[in-house]
Amino acid sequence: MFAKKTMSGNKTFTIIKPDAFEAGYTGPIIQKIEEAGFNLKNMRLIRLDQESAGKFYAIHKEKPFFGRLCDYMCSGPIIVIQLEKENAVEDFRKLIGATNPEDAEEGTIRKLYATSIEANAIHGSDSDENAEIEINFFFS
Repeated sequence: MFAKKTMSGNKTFTIIKPDAFEAGYTGPIIQKIEEAGFNLKNMRLIRLDQESAGKFYAIHKEKPFFGRLCDYMCSGPIIVIQLEKENAVEDFRKLIGATNPEDAEEGTIRKLYATSIEANAIHGSDSDENAEIEINFFFS
């Protein structure tokens, strides 16, 4: 039989974080995502509780910022979105920019809408594997 062609996945996951939601940036962020060629496949407005935030960010449990991260992500509504596009994870990481908005390239979502490294407006999956895990966490 034929071998499957290896290529980057076509799914990724994002969260519009509490700071961006509170500041009214949801519409402009989603517009930028769509203009970059991403299709919104699933979207939900939610409010995380400490237990859910702790499970989602369990990978960071031993890091000193874990408690602050969970508190921040529970501080207000968030929007979770499943996105599709060819080469989704890599293209989305370029679109959102560096974690620290001071280091982000001009025109990226974090350069435009983030206020600090902690309040950086948006989350984006960092691998195809994590995209799948994150999508399943919120949409299964």
